[in-house]
Amino acid sequence: MLVAAGCAQRPVVPAAGAVPEPGWGESRPQPRREQRRQLVAHAERMLGQPYRYGGESPQQGFDCSGLVYFSHRQLGIELPRTTRDQRRRSRAVPVQALQPGDLVFFDLSDTKTRHVGIYIGGGRFIHAPTSGKRVSVSSLDNPYWRRHLAGAGSFL
Repeated sequence: MLVAAGCAQRPVVPAAGAVPEPGWGESRPQPRREQRRQLVAHAERMLGQPYRYGGESPQQGFDCSGLVYFSHRQLGIELPRTTRDQRRRSRAVPVQALQPGDLVFFDLSDTKTRHVGIYIGGGRFIHAPTSGKRVSVSSLDNPYWRRHLAGAGSFL
């Protein structure tokens, strides 16, 4: 059983001259093109890793949002852990303007976003598909993925 609990904290006031820590979707300064290249490279290194619901590391395996979470963390980018929250908090990107490193979201069973992958260019994306499968590359031209594509976003 998973129990989520919130905690109230007093606001932290940074010391004079302190550099604030990055927030959701923020990272240390780095050219965006290089960040996108590195994000795709991190995700590509996970190709072949097993799917595991709730997994977010090479040791555990990955579910779809765990792969996105892990790949961004390798660049120091903090983002939500779940597909739903990744979609809600990402900056919307028109599907026609996808760039490597953007996220592609899919509605699989109803109107809720249930799946996410990392766009790598050429109409392809890396994702952790489902139980019994491994992290792999799929095409947005595949009729199944094209039919379920719900939108795109980015934390870069």
